[in-house]
Amino acid sequence: MSKKFIIAVISTILFVGIVISYNYYQKIFGETITKTTLLFVYPSDNLQNVKEKMSPFSSHKNTFLFVAAQKNLKQPKPGCYLLKKGMSNNEIVNMLRVGNQTPVKVAFNNQDTLEKLAGRISHQIAADSISLLDSFLDKKFLTENNFTEKSVLGMFIPNSYEFYWTISADNFRNRMLKEYKRFWNSERIAKAKAINLTINEVITLASIVQKETAQNSERPTIAGLYLNRLKNGWPLQADPTVIYAIREKKGQDYSVKRVLTKDLELPSKYNTYKHKGLPPTLIAMPDVSAIDAVLNAEKHAYFYMCASIEKIGFHEFSKSLYQHNRNAIKYQRWLSKKGVNR
Repeated sequence: MSKKFIIAVISTILFVGIVISYNYYQKIFGETITKTTLLFVYPSDNLQNVKEKMSPFSSHKNTFLFVAAQKNLKQPKPGCYLLKKGMSNNEIVNMLRVGNQTPVKVAFNNQDTLEKLAGRISHQIAADSISLLDSFLDKKFLTENNFTEKSVLGMFIPNSYEFYWTISADNFRNRMLKEYKRFWNSERIAKAKAINLTINEVITLASIVQKETAQNSERPTIAGLYLNRLKNGWPLQADPTVIYAIREKKGQDYSVKRVLTKDLELPSKYNTYKHKGLPPTLIAMPDVSAIDAVLNAEKHAYFYMCASIEKIGFHEFSKSLYQHNRNAIKYQRWLSKKGVNR
């Protein structure tokens, strides 16, 4: 056997070995993910499910299960994982093994009901709306924290928060309680005391202000108007509370575009035309601007307001009933002309 032949055989064996080693290396350590994306792994998912979810973003999709087997990964940990472009199967398997999740942003605005809030949150974390609602209404939790089934909505401060996607319903609720306590710092509590309102009363008034206008610039003025009425022993006569009473009777999704005279006689504790003072609880979740509008209410002599027909979305404010009645007549005629009857 010639020396050249032996060298050729050895070279071939080395070449094949290098190719095999390279392919083996690529399966484990080679770049796999072709596009940065989020991977959601549910508790019911197995490795095959994970492989299928990654397939659109993987250049080595058929080697994921091989690498998982080599590293003895049998069940991935549930969670939201950030798959970065260029990640290898080895990195992905390691991430799924230890549950190295990426936090998600959970955001909600002023929701009218706990049911709507639970639905909104359930689209952003793994917990479903039923488990969230059950947690929000847990009697032990409500009692320990001085909430009721109606007032607990005021515990949720609209904002954007960071969570792990797999957070439980109870842990989400408990985090919201911490955020509520953090929000009501000594400065805000002092401001509430300065206007002779409790935290719950501030939230209740803020919910009315919230429903009266979407214009942040108007909210301190409206808050000041209602505080003037409270200080002088007047009924608030706030249409949003009447609308709340109507929806209590007919269902939360019942549409009310115009409050009628007969509605003002509704026998509800939330009807501020029939009952002086604030309603028993908030009528919707107020956002931060509405709460701070109450705490920093504008000081003025206004007692009346009416929706403006010159500046849609805003209000006309007045000090006298005479001027208010003139504004109200204009507005009612405008509504009738537009065909708004309910």
